[in-house]
Amino acid sequence: MLRLLEIEFIKLWNNRASKILVISYFVLLTSIALVAAIKFDIGPIKFHLADQGIFNFPYIWHFNTFITAFFKLFLAIVIVSMMANEYSNKTIKQNLIDGLSKKEFIFSKFLTVVSFSLVSTIFVYVISLILGLTYSDFNEISIIFSDLEFLLAFFVKLMGFFAFCMFAGILVKRSAFALGFLILWQIFEGFARGMFRWKIFENHTTTDAVMGLFPLNAMWNLIDEPFSRLGAVQSLGDQIGENFRFDYAVHWYEIVIVLIWTAIFVYLSYVLLKKRDL
Repeated sequence: MLRLLEIEFIKLWNNRASKILVISYFVLLTSIALVAAIKFDIGPIKFHLADQGIFNFPYIWHFNTFITAFFKLFLAIVIVSMMANEYSNKTIKQNLIDGLSKKEFIFSKFLTVVSFSLVSTIFVYVISLILGLTYSDFNEISIIFSDLEFLLAFFVKLMGFFAFCMFAGILVKRSAFALGFLILWQIFEGFARGMFRWKIFENHTTTDAVMGLFPLNAMWNLIDEPFSRLGAVQSLGDQIGENFRFDYAVHWYEIVIVLIWTAIFVYLSYVLLKKRDL
């Protein structure tokens, strides 16, 4: 296992573009700490974003995992390019000639996917813990370590998305076209949602339930938007007669759906590689 991981990281580190993207990704993850420095002091109006409760425990686990999940596109480019380079540089054929089986080849790519997801999750955990300990109004141990299921959801979300990127890279074999395929799939899911709502189902609840079985929608559903959870937003909703109190929990069945899709993408990647003439 370690040998396979070592091979993959040597390939990535020797690729200048991949190295820049990986470093940029982790710099962006760190930059969320800069949000705490946002201040507006205009006469009597004083606004400090960190004072709005976004770094309070346990809300910070929800907020940071939701925001940082958008940065996954940087690693998506790395993974898609990683697969495309295997074909363009003929390294996949050389690896197989050198004795690596096709199953081991796919397993090495999946290990890279898991590694990126795990390191990202640990990174977000450490940054969130530091920010929370610095700015949170609640520092009881029981509060600090509640809602950690958002970190699990974050890990599963990244792993599922990166597995999808791996499959797209093997399917299309060209990084630009593979990224285009991901965009088209997103458009397809949006079109499917519209058609289900317009032609088949009578309410949003049924449509949302069905769309939750689609891969990208399933990944999105893992972590709901956190903004309406803020006390200021809920107070505003009460004043205007709107209820902004929703179900923000991470549900086990949503995690299972994404894990199933992850397994499907890894298996399909192996099937494609096994049948393809290299």
